[in-house]
Amino acid sequence: MSRFAILLLVSVLAWGCARPIVRFAVPDRTVRAGDEVRFENNSQKATTYRWSFGDGRSSTAADPLHRYFQSGTYTVVLEAMNEKGKTKTERQRLEVVPPARCLLRIQTAEGDMIAELFDATPRHQDNFVKLVEENYFDSLLFHRVIDAFMIQGGDPESRNAPAEARLGSGGPGYTVPAEFVDSLAHVKGAIAAARTNNPERASSGSQFYIVEGREVTDQVLNQQEAKHDFRYPSSVRNEYLEKGGTPFLDQDYTVFGRLLEGLDVLDRISNVETRPGDRPVTDVWMKISLIR
Repeated sequence: MSRFAILLLVSVLAWGCARPIVRFAVPDRTVRAGDEVRFENNSQKATTYRWSFGDGRSSTAADPLHRYFQSGTYTVVLEAMNEKGKTKTERQRLEVVPPARCLLRIQTAEGDMIAELFDATPRHQDNFVKLVEENYFDSLLFHRVIDAFMIQGGDPESRNAPAEARLGSGGPGYTVPAEFVDSLAHVKGAIAAARTNNPERASSGSQFYIVEGREVTDQVLNQQEAKHDFRYPSSVRNEYLEKGGTPFLDQDYTVFGRLLEGLDVLDRISNVETRPGDRPVTDVWMKISLIR
């Protein structure tokens, strides 16, 4: 056998015995809870992967995207396998820091939404956070859904409510004083407090809605400004013209948050079949948790 043939055979045997080379990195310098993190896979000689992110979730994608909902220290594990079934594993510790904003994860029957509660409405923010920490909203329903308008939930009487139950009057037994801010408006994805008719326009202690809305024109916004004697900031006006919303509710109902992600989930819920009274035929449950 020639020297070249021997070297070639040795090379083939070495490749057949070699395990994959496993390397990965997190390009982001600071990983915050709630942010989407891309893991950069620099492995070689591997055909399949299994990631464990340290929070009970996993992925088989080569370069996965992942989101941590709580700050802390996590051990990320990447197991790489080649076509011969040989594996190699690498572990790295990852520090996740708290978010810079007040963030929520809203889990629903139609998917997850990520939301922000505004510092500019501190009474509403504090109240909502308190209820979330008490698991108040878990297993409640979006009991009122109107397409091209909004989805509403937060009635404690909706938990395990029979199909014929009339919902929408329940709450924690108190109201929250109104907090109107010109820069916070009912654009699509806005989170606002429901309320009864009362002269102070005080908010329900727990019921809220998320705006879907419809197309908005400059004329509609001008009429709303004249009605309430205020001016929309240019950024709000542009957002209305781009996304739509329900401006006729501005300055009458307190906007205290917005969706950062999940407008597609909002649209899916808005389009579910409803019975008389606007309750979905198939219950749409919620679970709300703080991202911190």
